[in-house]
Amino acid sequence: MAEDFAKAVEDGLKLAKRVYLGKDSRTVARRMAPPLMERSTNWYLPSAPMVYAVISDPRMVDNPDMPSYQPYVHGMYDPPALIPLQMMGVNLNVDCYVDTAIIVVAGTWRIHCVMGSRSCDCLIAVPMGNQGSILGVEVDLPTKSYVTELIGEQESKGIGKIARPEDGGFLKPHIFTLTIPQIDGGTNISIKIRWSQMLSYNAGRFSLTVPFCFPEYVTPAIKKISKKEKIELNVNSSVANGILCKATSHPLKEIRRHEGKFSFLYEAEIFKWSNTDFRFSYSVSSGNIFGGILLQSLYDYDQSDMFCIYLFPGSEQNRKVFKKEVVFVVDISESMQGRPLESTKSAISAALSKLSPEDSFNIIAFSNEAFQFSTSMELASKDAIERATAWISMKYTVGGSTNLFIPLEKAADMLSNTRGSIPMIFLVTDGSVEDERNICHWMQKRLTNQGVLCPSIHTFGI
Repeated sequence: MAEDFAKAVEDGLKLAKRVYLGKDSRTVARRMAPPLMERSTNWYLPSAPMVYAVISDPRMVDNPDMPSYQPYVHGMYDPPALIPLQMMGVNLNVDCYVDTAIIVVAGTWRIHCVMGSRSCDCLIAVPMGNQGSILGVEVDLPTKSYVTELIGEQESKGIGKIARPEDGGFLKPHIFTLTIPQIDGGTNISIKIRWSQMLSYNAGRFSLTVPFCFPEYVTPAIKKISKKEKIELNVNSSVANGILCKATSHPLKEIRRHEGKFSFLYEAEIFKWSNTDFRFSYSVSSGNIFGGILLQSLYDYDQSDMFCIYLFPGSEQNRKVFKKEVVFVVDISESMQGRPLESTKSAISAALSKLSPEDSFNIIAFSNEAFQFSTSMELASKDAIERATAWISMKYTVGGSTNLFIPLEKAADMLSNTRGSIPMIFLVTDGSVEDERNICHWMQKRLTNQGVLCPSIHTFGI
């Protein structure tokens, strides 16, 4: 699908060479195609919000203000060609709430390549950043407007039966497309696009990247047209102190700072649109663990009430953490023979290597009976981990039925007197057992009676 889209854009760029933009314009022919080494599928995919004229009949391609009466073109485009529309202005607004960013892009595009007497569909393409999720699109035309609406699952089933693939959807997991029907040549289209995406967090720093790299061919060729670019960034960190801006891709100016809220602005008259993604990062400086809660819900189309609880680890590394008491319960019945058991052994060995010396562990292998690595919990010393790794590596599958009750009872007994540590049971098996309902009821009753420090049970199916 992405390959077809790229081919359509390539056809559209070639077709756009037919448009005569007058004497008072910059040369555009040389920038309609990328250098030979860059002519890949990804080059033609959108790297910023874009709008395309959907062209099936090449005869309609011309300057709507200044017809050039191009030579007659035979044939039709099937699938249609996509001509990138020239962008007349763009505003980017970013609101960051801890690890979530709400992005709003508002821009104006002009159908500069279709006769004034003809009309065409227009395709909106929206690339999004890390874990992007589209929230809504608004389109304003001189005589009408369009807005997307959030609907329920049952309603969407009925619409899905009549929706056409060309109406839009996801070109790629991070690229959303939407088609607006039949707009006259020469029309200015005002579009507002909203989506959310996640900030990445690493080593005390939050980082955000918003796709905002516009290809040169969307810059209006007419020299006298004013081109304004505006970026507004609001950071709602809920942290009053210790915030430091680390890096930006655009020259932002801080305009406000108040009780954990910071606002930045960039606004300029430019010669060509941004040719780099918008990047911003900030760090939260604190030695201690701290956190908070956000109760004010953001405006959204579905009017859902949300809250956010956040916790920062702090930069202090020499801090005592909770010890762990871990029991690995591993199925070695005959059905685990071969790759399942070998993969399980590797996983157990890797998990053991991650334990701290203050942690304790044990391993129980089972089929119709149970085999213990040790009669009691072992501290995770280097020697104990080496012995446990050797012990589990020597285990082979055993015939007979699978008795899950015995090993779980032994694991629960080992962790029954836990004090000052977190008890956990990791169960690895490849199937169910006959009395699993009774086993679950027994475990539930026992863990409930054990109180707050009952072990958490993590099950892994092979």
